[in-house]
Amino acid sequence: MAVKGESGSVRSRGADPASRAPLPSASGQWDGRAGAGRRIEASGLSAWFGVKQALKDINMVAEPQAVTAIIGPSGCGKSTFIRCLNRLHEEVRGARVSGKVLFDGRDIYAPDVDPVEIRRSIGMVFQRPNPFPTMSVLDNAVAGLRLGGGLSRSELRERGERALLSAGLWDEVKDRLDEPGGKLSGGQQQRLCIARALAVEPEALLMDEPCSSLDPASTFRIEELIEEIKSEYTVVIVTHNMQQAARVADWTMFLLLGEVVEFGPTNKIFASPDDRRTEDYVTGRFG
Repeated sequence: MAVKGESGSVRSRGADPASRAPLPSASGQWDGRAGAGRRIEASGLSAWFGVKQALKDINMVAEPQAVTAIIGPSGCGKSTFIRCLNRLHEEVRGARVSGKVLFDGRDIYAPDVDPVEIRRSIGMVFQRPNPFPTMSVLDNAVAGLRLGGGLSRSELRERGERALLSAGLWDEVKDRLDEPGGKLSGGQQQRLCIARALAVEPEALLMDEPCSSLDPASTFRIEELIEEIKSEYTVVIVTHNMQQAARVADWTMFLLLGEVVEFGPTNKIFASPDDRRTEDYVTGRFG
């Protein structure tokens, strides 16, 4: 587990990351699932949009089988940060990064690493549900698998059904698999997007405010789902909802103006933070 040292830097409680060798295939890419997620570590990570610096020397660790929440006011760099964790940030014109992001000990920004493979291993769920509206529920679930090719129709169906089950959606859509995904409710559409991300069998899941446009009942179901899947994945979630962070996260990082103010166990961040700014933010007094 990740904890803050006396200097404020992040260190690991448990195995030395250097002792955990990555598992590349002969092609140099990661090969298959490693079990229950893999460790993600940002080291000296900075990011820019053109000349504007959005992140400044971020150090943090997201551990397997745990949920790490990123909190902070609008514009503080939360979404930019998680987009750096699977190389989506570089898709923005003029965007760049420095520092390292280590995925199970290997730098994902190394020249020999394929960003497409990174995005397959580190999935992303966005703020607003974005299923393909005219594509069927089942076809939505396996859309990412179709891009990779190589699977038979029966294999695609099996993987799609398994993903829908993992996303807690199967019982609600098992008789509607051929209906357009756009006919589902907002909460169901978000879980369909989660199923789509899980179908390609990632090892980590990034969630950028996945409940911001959902009603309380749908939010509750997504939070239940996060609790269920964290035993198999490394989960990082951006949220503006302090109650949600307190409910679902094992670790919390507070960002302000692109810098880490505080990072530690969620119960400590909310009950006895070290920095007054953290206390003001989580209690609603931040102004």
